[in-house]
This record gives sequence, C-alpha cells and structure tokens, in this order.
Amino acid sequence: MSRTSAPPPPPRAEGGPADAAPADASLGNGLKQRHLSMIALGGVIGAGLFVGSGTGIAAAGPSIVIAYAISGVIVMLVMRMLGEMSAANPASGSFSVHAERAIGPWAGFAAGWSFWVLLCVAVGMEGIGAAKIMTTWLPGTPQWAWVALFMLVFLSANLAAVKNFGEFEFWFAALKVGAIALFLIIGALAIVGLLPGSDAPAPGSANLTGEGGFFPNGSEGLIIGLLASLFAYGGLETVTIAAAESENPVRGVAKAVRTAMWRIALFYVGSMAVVVTLVPWDDPKVVKDGPYVATLDHLGIPGAGQIMNVIVLVALLSAMNANIYGASRMANSLVQRDQGPKFLGKVSGGVPRRAVVASSLGGFLCVLLSYWRPDDVFVWLLNMTGAVVLVVWVFIAVSQLILRRRTEREAPEKLVVRMWLYPVLTVLALVAMLGVFVLMALQEGTQEQLWMTVAMTAALAALGFVRQKAKEKEKEKAGTARD
Repeated sequence: MSRTSAPPPPPRAEGGPADAAPADASLGNGLKQRHLSMIALGGVIGAGLFVGSGTGIAAAGPSIVIAYAISGVIVMLVMRMLGEMSAANPASGSFSVHAERAIGPWAGFAAGWSFWVLLCVAVGMEGIGAAKIMTTWLPGTPQWAWVALFMLVFLSANLAAVKNFGEFEFWFAALKVGAIALFLIIGALAIVGLLPGSDAPAPGSANLTGEGGFFPNGSEGLIIGLLASLFAYGGLETVTIAAAESENPVRGVAKAVRTAMWRIALFYVGSMAVVVTLVPWDDPKVVKDGPYVATLDHLGIPGAGQIMNVIVLVALLSAMNANIYGASRMANSLVQRDQGPKFLGKVSGGVPRRAVVASSLGGFLCVLLSYWRPDDVFVWLLNMTGAVVLVVWVFIAVSQLILRRRTEREAPEKLVVRMWLYPVLTVLALVAMLGVFVLMALQEGTQEQLWMTVAMTAALAALGFVRQKAKEKEKEKAGTARD
C-alpha cells in the first residue's frame, strides 16, 4: 500500500459482483500480525464484561453461563462470516463495504453511518467511565478535565501513524487478556480447593444449585441475561477494519479470526462459570462492585478492588482508542465510496486525519450532552444506538449469504476463510438474531432501545436509498448526453 497523501479515486457507487473492494490505497500499512491478533482478542474484552456482566448475573443467576454460551456461539458465527468476507476483500469499511457489494449502496450507507454514530457514543461513554475512576483516586478533580485529557491523548495517537494505534491496542489488550487468564487460573484453583494461602474449602455445587437453583428467575431471567451478554460481545468488527492497514491483510485477518474465536468464548463463558461457582449469584457486591471484584474479595485477594479498577480503566481507555480508530476508518471508507461529506476524505501520511478529528469531536459532543441534557437528549442518544450492534450483525449475515455464492462462482481462490456448513449455520445465526429482536420487543426494559434503533436504521436506509436513486439518474443522464 502506498502512503501518498492524495485520496484515492472513489470506486463505483454500485455494488455488484464485478466491483473491486473499495480502494484503501492511501491508508497506511503499519499494523503487524501481533497487532491484529491482540486486537482480535482484546477488542471484545471491555468494561461490559468486567462490570456490566454483574447485571446479567443478577437477572439469570448461575444460568448466565448458558446465556453467555448461547450468545458466544452467535458471536463466533458472526465473526467467522465477517472473517470470510474480509479475507476475500479486505477494506477499512469492513461490513459496510460488504453490505454495499452484496445488497446495494443504501445498505452500505445505513450500516456504516449507524455504526459510526454508535462508536462516537461509545467513545463518550467510555471517556465518562474512565473519568469517574480517576476522580475516585483523585477527589476534587473535574471529570470533564479527565475526559478532555483522554480525548487529547487518543486523538494524538490516532492522528499519528497507524502503528501508534496498533501499539496502544497491543499492550492494552495484552493487559486485559492477561488479567482474565490470571483470574481463570485463580478461580480454577479456588474451585478445587488448591488456591495457595486460602483456607476456604472447595465450594462444590452449592452456589450453582442453592438460592433458587440454576435458573432462579426462570426463563425470563435467562432471557435478560442473554440480552445483556449478547451486547457485551460488541467490538469484534475492529479487527476486520484494522486488517486493511496491515502488512498482509488477507493472511492477517484470516489468522486473527481463526485464533481469536475459541479464546474469546473461553474468556467469557469460563469467567462467568468461575464467578457463579465461587460467589452466590444474589450477592449485592456482584452488581455493586462488579463480578470480578466480588469474586476476588470473596477469595480474600488483597487490594482486589483497586486491582480491578486499574483493569477496568485500561479496558475503557482501550475501547476509546479502538472506537476512535474504527469510527475514523468507517467515515473515511464511506466518503471514498461517495457516501459522505467529501471534506472528511482527505488522507495525509497514511491517516484520515479529518475523519479522526470528526470522530473524536463526535465522542466529546456526547460527553457534553451528558452534562447539558442528561435527562432527554443524552438518554435518547443512548437508546437510539442500543441495538446497532445487532443490526450490523444482521447486515453481515445477509451479506455473507449473497457474497459467498458470488465469490464461489467468480473467484473461489479468495475464500481463504470459509463459513462453516454454509448456508445452514449462516441462516441459523440470522434466525437467532431475529429471535433476539423479538425478545427485545417483549422485554419492557429493551423495547425503547429496539424501536429507536430501528427508527434510526430505517431513516439512514431511506436516505441511502434516495441517494442511490439520485446517483443512478445522474448516470443515466450522463450516458444519454454522451450518446
């Protein structure tokens, strides 16, 4: 890949079998295989797992293990589908590019811009969460100042060469992965009664079968836990976005996807199994302090709360960094495909700097809204993006159904990663996702998120469709004029 500062010519607006992947020629290629592998592992390990999983445990009890296993299977299938398409056609727009090629420009527009909005909101939320941790350590310091500092640091990192982002994420992800691996080891030793320095007996199955049994809140609790666990897995898309800027995009994304899937499932399902085996599911600390802190405190690990606060801070900062990166690359890809404002499309030094600044400002605007309009606009924004990840996964599944058949017919050599049992597992995954939408519609606590996300996606799809038809008419007029 060239590092010239001139933006590449936009590809044809029409998606179709003959279309090449959108050009990312002016982006850098500084990411190495170790970066991609660790981004794939660490990208889905965030504060949602370290802290937010406590809500799922409180709702589902020990059956949260089943909830995470079910959602983990869905996520593994989605990751495999996305890996197949991204290895065949690496592009910084990832699933947005695949949706455009498979379904049409309107689909790429809707998927891409809804994801961009989601990432900007996530950047703001992660900044707020990190600032709250800092103010507990340094009371009296203003939260907004910490958010501004974090934004400045990661804005600077993302404005520099892409390898800076890669190095940040490599070490952030390594710390998160190492923390969970150590937690699993400590938990396994405690479960069998072999934890050094601990006099606590092995818990056996007391916490799994007592206090209401394995399903203390019945199927309703399991459903709430399933919804909570499903959205905790968000972040798998980052590795396929980053692959376009690696030294060998095809080999890089293929290897990262293959090695990451089972490890991610182990981290999530395994850590939930450790928590509910060692700690009563209805212990108030599981929600108040988070399941990891509650477990370490239960085992008498000194300084557990502060240790986990450091890990959660790292997880939040890692997610901020990754989401600024992902949002900027998605915006740049959309602009290069003539799906967004052209002033964001300038690339210099291998970095889409204007898109990086716009994405960071979008995140900071969300932070300001949390102060200015916390009870209406900010809540509305959170609800609007609440189910975007699931919408993106539906686009991925539909795109893979179409592109797999097309690629097998026209360029089978590109299928270096193949979806298992195609099309059966793709269809089953798609049915499962639609089933989650139904569950959200039936649960009072998720109805508003669902309908607002659907409304935003429908509005973007309609806008994308209007733009698509307008461009088709322009082409027809241009062709008629030439004739």
